[in-house]
Amino acid sequence: MAKEITAQIKIQAPGGQATPAPPIGPALGQHGVNIGQFVSQFNEKTGDMNGMIVPVVINVYADRTFDFVIKSPPAAALLKQAAGVAKGSGVPNKDKVGTVTQEQLENIAKTKLADLNAFSVEQGAKIIAGTARSMGIEVAN
Repeated sequence: MAKEITAQIKIQAPGGQATPAPPIGPALGQHGVNIGQFVSQFNEKTGDMNGMIVPVVINVYADRTFDFVIKSPPAAALLKQAAGVAKGSGVPNKDKVGTVTQEQLENIAKTKLADLNAFSVEQGAKIIAGTARSMGIEVAN
């Protein structure tokens, strides 16, 4: 028989560098999860992401055990890395902060395809291009 899920927690943490400090500690502590155990397992699985913000969904069971699913990094973080900018534009329709190529959009779409609402890389690239435009990053053809 399957274990009963008592809580599902969604947080974003730096890959390979998570600590028991907020937001992770308080979110897990209120459900009785062993915070140190989660942090060590999370850092082990995301060590190759080296500080990139990674969304994670944690299922907490009635016996206080847990498992977690690591999602792909947010599109905005991947776009900032590809364009080489620190942050998006405050006025994206006027001030452009960077440029990405179609090839970079397709690489980001391949990375995020499992988490996107698209069936092909081309459609995923269009979704990522929309995110880029809303951040003030130009898409070069």
